Amino acid sequence: MTGKTLLIVNANIVNEGQITQGDVLVRDGHIERVGFGFTGQQADRIIDARGRHLLPGMIDDQVHFREPGLTHKGDIATESSAAVAGGITSFMDMPNSIPNTTSRTALADKYLAAAGRARANFAFYLGGANDNIDEIRAVRPEQTCGVKVFMGASTGNMLVDDPVTLERIFADCPVLIATHCEDNAVIRANEQRLRAQYGDDVPVAAHPLIRSAEACYQSSSLAVSLARRHDARLHVLHLTTARELELFTPGPVQGKRITAEACVHHLYLDDSRYEDLGNLIKCNPAVKTAADRAALVAALREDRIDVVATDHAPHPLREKEQSYLRAPAGLPLAQHALPLALEHYHDAALSLETVVRKTSHAVADLFGIRDRGYVREGYWADLVLVDLNHGEEVRGDDLLYKVAWSPFEGMRFRSRVVLTLVNGVVAWEDGALTGEVPGRRLECHAAR
Repeated sequence: MTGKTLLIVNANIVNEGQITQGDVLVRDGHIERVGFGFTGQQADRIIDARGRHLLPGMIDDQVHFREPGLTHKGDIATESSAAVAGGITSFMDMPNSIPNTTSRTALADKYLAAAGRARANFAFYLGGANDNIDEIRAVRPEQTCGVKVFMGASTGNMLVDDPVTLERIFADCPVLIATHCEDNAVIRANEQRLRAQYGDDVPVAAHPLIRSAEACYQSSSLAVSLARRHDARLHVLHLTTARELELFTPGPVQGKRITAEACVHHLYLDDSRYEDLGNLIKCNPAVKTAADRAALVAALREDRIDVVATDHAPHPLREKEQSYLRAPAGLPLAQHALPLALEHYHDAALSLETVVRKTSHAVADLFGIRDRGYVREGYWADLVLVDLNHGEEVRGDDLLYKVAWSPFEGMRFRSRVVLTLVNGVVAWEDGALTGEVPGRRLECHAAR
């Protein structure tokens, strides 16, 4: 597609706090012109976007695409296919694969594995562990989007529970630190209490009681205190509770040293859904109360929470169908990422401009991603055309995940992704992949 031109006309362009009707000319993978009256412009293809909205593609700062080592659950090719269908044009993949991505060599191997196979742009986290402080000290911003620290048991063997190690990471890490915050001691005590009541038949509705608000607050408050003490650049992932919000400051993401993320499923679901969805929505941290969910949405409006992501984490259905205590935590989300976020626009809870800011602009600013996240001349053409007037039902036959299930099957979202451009190349159009694999390595500069 090198040298090709694409002209999008009559679009409602949502960008930098405004919605304006206009045209976008794409050439050689970049946005060449944004303005009006380009209909006479020569182009290899012209797309009439009348009645639809053109957004910068979603940049998902938290996915688990399961490669290497867990590819029966998903891989870079399958899950990035689902991602572009969901309006995601760039993703940042987590390190709890097998082997864990806890060395710069393993990090380099993941970039090699993604080249030529990722339909969306990609970056990878280096994982923190109790024994890899030298690797963390040596990593550079151009090698990773950040260092992921599991400050509470989740999946895999990456729990960083040594206080001395945590101090060293926060003191010496030269890049952004992204944390999973749940206190393991609180979780263990809660589980023991529930096991004493139910034995091995603890119900899934107890998940937010085990992975409790207190467990989240104990850990996230520790992370924030460490970051303040060492002036570290901290990004706390997947907030789930109203109480944690007091730890974060409202305001634009630019200049913040401590930032926070919320995920689409925590913003959309609450604990009433364990009754019908059960283990399908078991995730860490847990989906919590309706009051918590409402507080998260309100925190997005006031810029207390900075970005929205998915935490896409697929498991085969046979694993999720086990008893609650045995079933793994995590669910596939990427294919419906933007439609899920846009539900809050339809509910009048978030403006369209806010959705775009939280899924694109702020993520690019937070991670220092070069030339992406905005509809700007000279930037890469990572663009998504959405129809806000004609949604679609989630059907099993349409799912692109390797695990081939979704907790949202049978539900109808009020928006749909019509077209996804990655680096100026159409990767998804009218309900189908195009066969193009245009993903590139992201240039991130999230230095300390």
